[in-house]
Amino acid sequence: MERRTIGAAALAVGAVGLGCMPMSWAYSGSRQRGDESIRAVHRALDLGSTLLDTADMYGPFTNELLLGRVLKERREDAFVSTKVGLLVGEQHIVANGRPGYVRRACDASLRRLQTDVIDLYQLHREDPEVPVEETWGAMADLVRAGKVRALGLCAMGARGGRRSGTRLHDATIRQLRRVQQVFPVSAVEAELSVWSREAMETLLPWCAERGIGFLAAMPLGNGFLTGTLTPGQGFEPDDVRARHPRFTAEMMAANQPVVSGLRRVAARHGESVTPAQVALAWVLAQGPHVVPVPGAKQERWVTENAAATNLRLTARDLTELAQLPAALGSWD
Repeated sequence: MERRTIGAAALAVGAVGLGCMPMSWAYSGSRQRGDESIRAVHRALDLGSTLLDTADMYGPFTNELLLGRVLKERREDAFVSTKVGLLVGEQHIVANGRPGYVRRACDASLRRLQTDVIDLYQLHREDPEVPVEETWGAMADLVRAGKVRALGLCAMGARGGRRSGTRLHDATIRQLRRVQQVFPVSAVEAELSVWSREAMETLLPWCAERGIGFLAAMPLGNGFLTGTLTPGQGFEPDDVRARHPRFTAEMMAANQPVVSGLRRVAARHGESVTPAQVALAWVLAQGPHVVPVPGAKQERWVTENAAATNLRLTARDLTELAQLPAALGSWD
């Protein structure tokens, strides 16, 4: 698989990563099977999808434990990205960016992952009660201690903190400027897909100008862009899509032209090419610093996603995809 470089630290990873969250968090709990997920992670590493993206809150904790079973055997094959800064309660999630907590959380993640170093340690959310510079400083100390190789910032909470009249990632960029004064940012993780393009306005070019890697979260639109979901199919109560404004039966039906466009482009490249692979190839085409991190928990989806690195979209393809209608049922 093609390799891409993340940040000034020149950390090399496979061009398509593996989002591990669906294996134990946020998606259809009845379909989560540990042994099946373990096989999926092994398959990803076999194919060169070396970046494994997780967080201590996924489960909570069970996602890191699951990955630890693989890393115990194959640590040298993997690039491990995990996150800190969120605590999961019974009915709520709260931020904790206190330096002491960050240090304890890192040690706990290392134990669960069965490794002595984390390749990329990301701040999941800023704690409103703690200056972000203090949190980032504690994370930088972990790099100096040899427990972490590089630092990243997760911008997945941008929609919730968006103010009227501002662009989606304005606050993220202000936060990045602050932490860059403390210690270099190697990567930013934020949503980017054919139907969620806001990062292209400011955040993606901001990262490119500074040599910062961009991890594209949800590049398959929570599964919608694969073309395998049916409008009105329903979701289990614990599935995040059950409460997502783009996944009502009405909005899923209204957004079918997006999938149809992906299918048209796929058909021009051969019968075996899928809408998901076109969606991932589009993300890969946004810059050499971009690494899509599609979530998957089955070997067949991991294999399909990895093959997207072999798909080269033409100028006609990219023009057609750029003209797809905007997604309906947005957060706004």
